[in-house]
Amino acid sequence: MAYSHVVFTLPHELIPLARQNPTVVYNIFFRAVSQALLTIAADPRHLGARLGFLAVLHTWNQKLYPHIHCLVPAGGIAFDQTRWIGCRHPRFFLPGKVLAAKFRGKFLALLRRAFRRGKLELRGTLAPLQERRAFDRFTWSLKNKDWVVYVKKPFAGPQHVLPYLAHYTHRVAIANGRLLRFENGQVTFRWRDSA
Repeated sequence: MAYSHVVFTLPHELIPLARQNPTVVYNIFFRAVSQALLTIAADPRHLGARLGFLAVLHTWNQKLYPHIHCLVPAGGIAFDQTRWIGCRHPRFFLPGKVLAAKFRGKFLALLRRAFRRGKLELRGTLAPLQERRAFDRFTWSLKNKDWVVYVKKPFAGPQHVLPYLAHYTHRVAIANGRLLRFENGQVTFRWRDSA
């Protein structure tokens, strides 16, 4: 069985919000990724099957930009549970632009719900977003952006999945030598601008 690698990335405008509200935003991130994958895979125009996948939160470079890596079998179980349905395209598992649009819609809907329910802390530079109109403008501006979802063509079999995944899960995010202090639940660390 082949596997596909799909990477979902948050736009940089959401990074300050994620840093102030990591539990809420990362829960939304995982739910939006899951809903996007399951919805698009269920659509008969794309796969028409039930999907299973493994998702891992990861960060890019030393600035710790969050993204979610998903390892997905390149197909799924038919809804009547009688057969395996393999992906139709040899170069990609599911269409990236379609996944990106669905992910964006799901994420923003869940984020607006969290805001309405008072689940988001908006301090410092985010304080102006405490007003509903400002928050709505912020989320509408994100709706008009392209969100990046990278879909790699299906690769290898199960013997390659664990070593591949271990590459992302068995590295430390921040080496002890970069940690400066921990105060009031906040970690301060050194980072280098790779640009």
